[in-house]
Formats: sequence, structure tokens, C-alpha cells
Amino acid sequence: MLAEGARLMVVGMFTVFAFLTLLVGVMKASAVFFAAFGAYFPEDEPESLQNRGAGSGGDEEIALVLALAHAKQTGQRV
Repeated sequence: MLAEGARLMVVGMFTVFAFLTLLVGVMKASAVFFAAFGAYFPEDEPESLQNRGAGSGGDEEIALVLALAHAKQTGQRV
């Protein structure tokens, strides 16, 4: 029974090792592929950054939210 457990452990460890080795190989191959052909896969800018203009009030909105959170935390009425 002990020999069976040891054999099962060795087979399991070999399986995990083989899978991880295969995974590393595939990741390296994909890195080489995308380094060579990366120009054909342009990255799109996230939509939230595309719609945000210079005067969209992003900083003002953040300041407002922080002020409201502080007022609520200190018990002030807004």
C-alpha cells in the first residue's frame, strides 16, 4: 500500500511538472509570436479614456466625492 501511494505521488508530480513545462513553453512561444507580429494587433484605448476630454471635470468630480464622503463621515449635513 505504501508503494502504491509513492507511485501515485510520483505520477502526480510528473503530471504537474509536465503540464507546467508545457505551459511555460506555450507562454514563451506566444511572447515570441507577439514580439514578431505585435504591430498587427494594436491595443485599443479604453472607452473611458477616449471619451474623457480636457475639460470634462474629472478632478472636480473626484474632489466633490471626497468632500461628500468627508461630510458624511464627520456627520455634517450636506
